[in-house]
Amino acid sequence: MTQLSFQIIGAEPAPFAMAPTIAFKLRINNSDRDQAIQNIMLRCQIQIEATRRGYASVEQDRLFDLYGEPQSWGQTLRTMLWTHASVTVLPFVAETVVDLPATCTFDFNVAATKYFAALSQGEAPLCFLFSGTVFYEDQSGAMQVAQIPWEKEATYRLPVTVWRKMMDIYYPNQNWLTLRRDVFERLDDYKRRHGIPTWEQAFETLLSATVESEHMTIAAGKAS
Repeated sequence: MTQLSFQIIGAEPAPFAMAPTIAFKLRINNSDRDQAIQNIMLRCQIQIEATRRGYASVEQDRLFDLYGEPQSWGQTLRTMLWTHASVTVLPFVAETVVDLPATCTFDFNVAATKYFAALSQGEAPLCFLFSGTVFYEDQSGAMQVAQIPWEKEATYRLPVTVWRKMMDIYYPNQNWLTLRRDVFERLDDYKRRHGIPTWEQAFETLLSATVESEHMTIAAGKAS
């Protein structure tokens, strides 16, 4: 029977993936140092343990959409699922280190994206819950199969700089926002009717008009 342990020893952006990806360096250790592991079909659930760090005031403001006012965080600040990851581990004896790829999204409608983007410094506390299937040789050389129990886990504090560096690689000086179709169609119609060439300029025009309207309202209130 295999006795495997798991440890995350590092993380870095994967620069040539099809989507934004962080490669976590995963060390797998087998307590039976002579046993030959032929293959592991490894699955992993990655959670954000939001309660395991403090938050600056600017971060608290940015996290309002997720957790509300800081006074209520005792009830609202909870561990959340970030993503799932999987990797096929090649044959090894004793221990090995593999890349565990975690695909990320920059969609600000997704809670995990809001969370990472809100952090200005420090680290994001993560928990990795492992499962999967191990193929190994017993003492007689016969092939055996075992399941990895869900209680196998590892923790890691992901530097916020790693997440930001990854997003800068895939979306340099950009943010990604999805809109309801009817809202997009109204914005597209506004952009075309006013001859605005880019989406950025369309938003800037609308924001400028809103700010000007607010100033006029304030001025009118003072005059009265």
